[in-house]
Amino acid sequence: MSALSICTAETFCDNAAESQLAKEFWRPMRIPKTRLIFLIVCAALMVAACQKNNENANTTATTAATPPGAQELTQVSRPPKIEQMMKERGEQDQAKPTLRIVSPARNATINGSTVEVKLELSGDLKGYMPHKDPATQKGNHIHVILDNEPYEAYYELGQPFELRNVAAGKHTLRVFPSRPWHESYKNDGAFQMVEFTVKGGGDTSQPTTTKDGQTMAGPTKSPAAAASTSATPAREGKSYGASQAGTVDPKKPLLTYSRPKGEYKGEDGDPIMIDFWLLNAKLKGDGGDYQVRYSVDGGAPKMLDKWEPIWLTGWINGKHRVTLELIETKTGNVVDNGGYNSTTREITITK
Repeated sequence: MSALSICTAETFCDNAAESQLAKEFWRPMRIPKTRLIFLIVCAALMVAACQKNNENANTTATTAATPPGAQELTQVSRPPKIEQMMKERGEQDQAKPTLRIVSPARNATINGSTVEVKLELSGDLKGYMPHKDPATQKGNHIHVILDNEPYEAYYELGQPFELRNVAAGKHTLRVFPSRPWHESYKNDGAFQMVEFTVKGGGDTSQPTTTKDGQTMAGPTKSPAAAASTSATPAREGKSYGASQAGTVDPKKPLLTYSRPKGEYKGEDGDPIMIDFWLLNAKLKGDGGDYQVRYSVDGGAPKMLDKWEPIWLTGWINGKHRVTLELIETKTGNVVDNGGYNSTTREITITK
């Protein structure tokens, strides 16, 4: 029963029973009707004010906790700036570069924690040659992947690329040629892979010591030798933390994650390319039995049916996680091969 329904039979109550009950309730209190009405109105206003304050408080809390607008990614065509670069490169994008891993040799055992990577480039190059432009810090390059770590770009094939601080144990090396904007060449012979074993691997950042733990002094170099060393450009390479190869079968389907990777700044932060390399697998749209599934930040997964790069727009600033997986179409399951057919990378976007 509301406050207004029990005030007085004459002015506020439509129900006869309620009117009589109201009279019986209020008769002992002997409060004048005008004062009674005034008190009831005041009480009603106070209740309404409290409710409004609670609503405002709830609205404020909700607004403060509400995250920024949800990221909505859509696929777009190859960006105009990439199209322009392709025109300027002439026939290079129709090239069919092939690689051969000279070292490490297949199933080789390497003593020490530094592994030299030497490659031979051949094929129908049409002017394609890895090299970094000093002005733009970009250029054709080779993607070098140790185990399932993010790739490193290798620009100058005239000197070896160093894998530094490699842990003892079994490892897998994968390489394939790439364009300045990191889109891979996908022709036969472009992708190469070898397995090798490291003995005596460790932390090369630590000084060499004797068996008793005493630091060994390095040999003193002559001024001429020091000058010669300083004039030699530092080798390209990468130091690695603990990393081990999975058990990879080179005859089974294998997905190699390539892009996106690392940090994207300014106009490079949108759109962003997704690219990968496929071995022993043909996608559904190319007449095969597989698909590549991708997802961003744990969102709804989407399928790629053709082996070609895609560009996504709509990214917001911050860190994002991108997952690529090789899926068997019939079963919908990830194809197992050393654990490499499901890979997640974290990228950072700052526009």
